[in-house]
Amino acid sequence: MLCACYILPPEIDLLFKCYEHKQYRNGLKFCKQILSNPKFSEHGETLAMKGLTMNCLGKKEDAYDLVRRGLRNDLKSHVCWHVYGLLQRSDKKYDEAIKCYRNALKWDKDNLQILRDLSLLQVQMRDLEGYRETRYQLLQLRPAQRASWIGYAVAYHLLEDFEMAAKIVEEFRKTQQTSLDKVDFEYSELLLYQNQVLREACLYKEALEHLNSYEKQICDKMAVEEIRGELLLKLERADEASQVYRRLQERNPENWAYYHGLENALKPRNVEERQKLYEETWVKFPKGLVPRRLPLTFLTGEKFSECLDYYLRMNLSKGCPPLFTTLKSLYADTAKVCLLMTSLYRGLDYINTAIDSTPTLIELFLVKAKIYKHAGNIKEAARWMDEAQALDTADRFINSKCAKYMLKAGLVKEAEDMCSKFTREGTSAVENLNEMQCMWFQTECALAYKSMNKFGEALKKCHEIERHFVEITDDQFDFHTYCMRKMTLRSYVDLLKLEDVLRQHPFYYKAARSAIQIYLELHDRPLADDSKECQADAENVTDKELKKMRNKQRRAQKKAQLEEDKKNAEKEKQLKNQKKKKEDDDEEIGGPKEELIPDKLAKVESPLEEAVKFLIPLKTLVRHKIETHLLAFEIYFRKEKYLLMLQSVKRAVAIDPLDPWLHQCLVRFFKGVSESSVLAEPVRTVLKREISRLFGDSDPKSFNKKYLSRHSSSVPQRLAGEPLRPAVPPVSSQLCVSYPTAESSFGRVLLQVCSEVLEALRGGQLGGEGHPKAAEAYRAACHALFPHTLAFMEADYQDNSSANGDLSAGEQDDMAHEM
Repeated sequence: MLCACYILPPEIDLLFKCYEHKQYRNGLKFCKQILSNPKFSEHGETLAMKGLTMNCLGKKEDAYDLVRRGLRNDLKSHVCWHVYGLLQRSDKKYDEAIKCYRNALKWDKDNLQILRDLSLLQVQMRDLEGYRETRYQLLQLRPAQRASWIGYAVAYHLLEDFEMAAKIVEEFRKTQQTSLDKVDFEYSELLLYQNQVLREACLYKEALEHLNSYEKQICDKMAVEEIRGELLLKLERADEASQVYRRLQERNPENWAYYHGLENALKPRNVEERQKLYEETWVKFPKGLVPRRLPLTFLTGEKFSECLDYYLRMNLSKGCPPLFTTLKSLYADTAKVCLLMTSLYRGLDYINTAIDSTPTLIELFLVKAKIYKHAGNIKEAARWMDEAQALDTADRFINSKCAKYMLKAGLVKEAEDMCSKFTREGTSAVENLNEMQCMWFQTECALAYKSMNKFGEALKKCHEIERHFVEITDDQFDFHTYCMRKMTLRSYVDLLKLEDVLRQHPFYYKAARSAIQIYLELHDRPLADDSKECQADAENVTDKELKKMRNKQRRAQKKAQLEEDKKNAEKEKQLKNQKKKKEDDDEEIGGPKEELIPDKLAKVESPLEEAVKFLIPLKTLVRHKIETHLLAFEIYFRKEKYLLMLQSVKRAVAIDPLDPWLHQCLVRFFKGVSESSVLAEPVRTVLKREISRLFGDSDPKSFNKKYLSRHSSSVPQRLAGEPLRPAVPPVSSQLCVSYPTAESSFGRVLLQVCSEVLEALRGGQLGGEGHPKAAEAYRAACHALFPHTLAFMEADYQDNSSANGDLSAGEQDDMAHEM
């Protein structure tokens, strides 16, 4: 083996340039030329670079073999260690890549490129202390470079040492020579970033002086005024702040923040003064919608009705579609809801009258679909949404809404066909929507498959959403250098803060919650093995039946094979086209991702471990939701992790101690602590002591009895506690029938609770063996309150609703009115 310290020919420089310019095939040619020389056939750095190039062309296994071989031949080469780190980074093994970079720096401690790559990985992994040290090294090596100063300042900013960050930015700013008359956007961004650091350091006086000093050199004049108003409020200079917010209102009277800022500056003492403030803006901005909307949050009674009437008329005359959305925040007030919403009967009457008047207005059909959805008849809602979509097949918004309603109704194939009208030709709609990270579609698909007990398909959608979030996290990597170069520092810091809480997003929460629920179900009731079922069936049939069954299976297999061959041919054609495109671009990086196979996902060996993977981000980022901790309890209960169970219920109790699901968890927890055989006695003693301290009672029976006595008039609490009693007495049908009218309130919460009570009555969870008479009486009472809800209709109508899928929406509406 030849020593790696031999001097290489000039071709090695071309090799590095080929890699940097993504000319991978040319790079391989140069590698071949170098390695064909007997002197350099085992040259470590060349082998490592060849492996890195192979990795960029998707040949991962060969790449790792070459890089490791090169590293063995030259363990003291910083290039080999650097290349190995780049290879690990391409596989998202960031921790391993950091180790490789540190080994590379042992042999070349002042290598700028390795230090830069190391700093990128450190900020990506949020190793902020290490990032600060690396940026300091870069600053020492290249003090004249702008990126060295900015990176060092950002490191202190992320570590929340704002004063030090402000000092570093100021030292760098002093080196920048710029004319007062020159428009320099990068220098303007630097000044705004410096001001942001001062504000976050709570140096409000210094920030205001800084803003006034450099106002002429800042290009974003709107931002200057907004920051000035914010700082004046912080410094309690109310008169000046009010003037600033009045000027901002004149520039944009539809910005909510300006009105809130003006209120904070003037500090009205009562509702009358607060209303007067807005009445002045009504005169000043007679066409403004925001000054008419904001008083609705604090006005009540007759004044609220007057303002609401005027606001609704303004929006309805203009035809503003977001009217429903802007009023949603008022629904928390029951009195305001009664004024906002008419009863369901009048709502359908109004919309039917409007449709008769203008049968070509799409929005009317959309509203009618929404009415049926909120009434609990999603099938009827989907039909009306399809009617709306048929009026304008070129409208992507209506197309998407129709697909969403179809998914809620369990019509997955129909929803895919609906989406295919706007997806790329030559590929399936599902694949194209996955490429576009269309997560609303995948979320609804997961819920639809879950409701149909197609757990494998549902898990595939959940994992696809998880991959989207991983990709979004990885995509920030390119911004670490881009934002430093373009000086978009405020946006960069905001991006990093967003990435830190990315999995708070509702799309991820819904996907994670669905995945956890499915994995819990798979743990409790694993899917049967098809081969074992077939073997068991074969043992119980005659020879003639077995022969017939096998012939049928062979025909089915032949048919499936033909379909599979057809799919493979289409897939191979698509792969060829994709491969040709990638070869033309010559920019393919990494290999293909592991395919998500529904059957494999549904038959995973350890469902609880898979559930924990989805749970961890929720425990960190969505801890304010009680459902997070109750899902955690369900997992740990099955894993018999009692200390973690205690942690989960303690966090849940802090959020809502009266939650019905929480009560069920507590009873099971108390029972488990008392009866478990895996608990060590000292741990059991500690748990019982902690339970007594928190809840006062560790006996599950007495705890449940007290809970039921305290909440005897609340059906949701009774629904949670009754099934846990040792012997459940039959529930009075009078209570069940009177509940909908006794506790009637607006909203889908009541509808959901009524549905759960009906299911509990039918399933016998509230006493007896189902109590068909009590269940039927309760169904009739609920049907009187919710006449359009499918769950409360008679069984014959529900069957007809499923069977009459070919009827038009108008025919189905006639059926609903006849019922």
